[in-house]
Amino acid sequence: MKILVTGGLGFIGSHTVVELQNEGFEVIAIDNLSNSSIDVLDGIERITGKKPLFENIDLRDKLAVQNFFSKYLDISGVIHFAASKAVGESVENPLLYYENNINSLVYLLQELQKKPEAHFIFSSSCTVYGQAEKMPITENAPIQSAMSPYGNTKQIGEEIITDVAKVTNINSILLRYFNPIGAHPSAEIGELPLGVPQNLVPFITQTAFGLREKLSVFGNDYPTPDGTAIRDYIHVVDLAKAHVIALQRLLNKQNLEKVETFNLGTGTGSSVLEVITAFEKVANQKLNYQIVGRREGDVIEAYANTDKANTVLGWKAQSTLEEALASAWKWEMKIRNK
Repeated sequence: MKILVTGGLGFIGSHTVVELQNEGFEVIAIDNLSNSSIDVLDGIERITGKKPLFENIDLRDKLAVQNFFSKYLDISGVIHFAASKAVGESVENPLLYYENNINSLVYLLQELQKKPEAHFIFSSSCTVYGQAEKMPITENAPIQSAMSPYGNTKQIGEEIITDVAKVTNINSILLRYFNPIGAHPSAEIGELPLGVPQNLVPFITQTAFGLREKLSVFGNDYPTPDGTAIRDYIHVVDLAKAHVIALQRLLNKQNLEKVETFNLGTGTGSSVLEVITAFEKVANQKLNYQIVGRREGDVIEAYANTDKANTVLGWKAQSTLEEALASAWKWEMKIRNK
């Protein structure tokens, strides 16, 4: 079966391509390389023995999307990652986020609704919950007012998919994930942000390697045990495997509703300082960091109740925080020592 993975050379996308190919799917990856590298194709091939088909397409180009679906008529499912994804950047440049994250989704769905049957996995986010009132967060938690334009694009995206599902043959699963970290154990692919990292773990590894002078910890006055923000950090390989399971659920017509929603996390919250301590342990070195003011758009804490994914999908995160951090450090050292 041919599966389209948009954003297929990005961090989560590339790891999902690997897991799909390991399960025997034929993968076509779309990416505009705005936050990824063409070299990722080689990394995927070294892991799986097969290079996926690749199309350099910007999904904001409606005609390019139409032409793609005219060329590939036999796509069985779509996993949609392609989106801008930094909370801080979205606050500074909201129109970029609304154009990129919403338009690309609409153009994809316009093509899929022409098919007699379509299967669509959406890369959503725990940011849709805003600052949830109760921890851990279940799928039934109220959707709060978004804390950032990025979070808002994920809320709007879910609403668009839900509305479209009511009147088309598109079946969808919305995967709300928490904080993906780590790298493939082979260190052939991993997180490689262009420019200054917007996420915690690549900033930690780049600081440890000496590329950054110091890590900024945004706020130590939160109402948490050590004052720093709490998140649920999930190994990217665990996350990628969940996408394959969700896709198989749709392909096998096991879904109970046209649109299903699952949280993907470990179920454990870790503070920023706990992540730093865990990294210092696996890397066997001290990290240079400083406490600075809070960052706009950040919530105090967010960690998942994963019971639904565990029972309905039969999926559970396997890796510990330390294992995920060790894989991220291994990847960082490999790419810097080339």
